[in-house]
Amino acid sequence: MDLFDVIKIPVLQTERLVLRSYQENDLEPYYEMMADPNITRYLVPGIPMSRREAWRSIAGMAGHWVIRGHGQWAIEEKETGDFVGRCGIIEPEGWPGKELGWVLHPKAWGKGYATEAAKAALDHAFKVMRLEKIISLIQPGNDASVAVASRIGEKLEERITVFEKEADVYSITAKEYYSN
Repeated sequence: MDLFDVIKIPVLQTERLVLRSYQENDLEPYYEMMADPNITRYLVPGIPMSRREAWRSIAGMAGHWVIRGHGQWAIEEKETGDFVGRCGIIEPEGWPGKELGWVLHPKAWGKGYATEAAKAALDHAFKVMRLEKIISLIQPGNDASVAVASRIGEKLEERITVFEKEADVYSITAKEYYSN
């Protein structure tokens, strides 16, 4: 893919959410989310982000779409139009596979949004991207993400080390997805 081709990031809609490209006004709620140590302890590198790092993170996610042709969407709550998290498929350099990941702003916890967004992204991965397998890397102790992985049909495969942190690899194949 030519880096100068314009990428059209697809918009996914669920009953309560819109998965869309990032907008400049997402920075503040994204920064709030990524500055929360209760969230970032389960992410690489495991420490809260500064506002500048949050901006770079958003820019990096936009770049991932350009380089890989897929990436993470901003999650918007339909009812309010508020940014409530991120979800999508990433594969950074050296990653063990195409990973479905999700992160929610604390104001969106407990509403089932992570599962709803993850199901939409998983559907896109298998039906549109035609992937054979998706993984999710979940750090031990992140029970909320383990529950989401289970609800979307992922099963524990193995434990690996990624950037000097342990992570459990959950996965689902297209065949498993279509048989459910």
